[in-house]
Amino acid sequence: MLIAVVTVSDRASRGIYDDLSGPAIEETLLRAVPGSRVERDIVPDEIAAITAAFARHESAEWILTTGGTGPAPRDVTPEATRGYCDRLLPGIAEYLRARSLEQAPTAVFSRA
Repeated sequence: MLIAVVTVSDRASRGIYDDLSGPAIEETLLRAVPGSRVERDIVPDEIAAITAAFARHESAEWILTTGGTGPAPRDVTPEATRGYCDRLLPGIAEYLRARSLEQAPTAVFSRA
């Protein structure tokens, strides 16, 4: 199974800081889905860049995103995702947000 992990971050895409979530997600996926392959991408928080990354990974069976889901005006990952996908699975986002609340009370402000 081919899985793409797209990190959406202005600063990580410019090399200002290291992407920590993409590698962590890749590590988890490789353990959880034996025999899978993971491709990663880092893009700025811009709809065109995000949808271009989705297109680059169109052969992936799953595309997971990380970052770009806060309430700030530049956080456009949910909008880019809705514009690209044929079908969304909102229950997964709700589950992830609920789990994140166990560690960070600000997770309630995350958008899926």
